[in-house]
Amino acid sequence: MSSKKTIKVTQIASPIGKPDTQRATLIGLGLNKINRTRVLEDTPSIRGMIKKVSHLVKVEE
Repeated sequence: MSSKKTIKVTQIASPIGKPDTQRATLIGLGLNKINRTRVLEDTPSIRGMIKKVSHLVKVEE
């Protein structure tokens, strides 16, 4: 049984008026509507994406 770490990411703000790259990052994370939540594997690439849109999402370990 693998014990991969996961993080719970919830979108808390709209990307309206933000750069297209931030909107694309949200879609890459599986988010595109406010209050949508995804459980993602905790990898450096996912952390980088979250850092790019940190003002639009809430992260729970």
